[in-house]
Amino acid sequence: MGLITGLLTLPLAPLRGTVWIAEQLQAEAERELYGGQSARRRLLVAERQLELGVITLDEYEAIEDEALARLEAEEEEQAWQS
Repeated sequence: MGLITGLLTLPLAPLRGTVWIAEQLQAEAERELYGGQSARRRLLVAERQLELGVITLDEYEAIEDEALARLEAEEEEQAWQS
């Protein structure tokens, strides 16, 4: 970026910074949402809740199915990207 271009686009710097922050937040949210850690963690928490009697077996099985589906989808996505 040249000196003149830098000076002319200087008023846009706050906007570019805001867009960059929004992109970083979106990427982190997607990592948390689709990451294997969150699905595994949810499964461990549900298992512990089942042991303590906080949730029923039917609720646990629903959570387990959802977590396993999320893990499978993540594995397929990673295989597709490779």
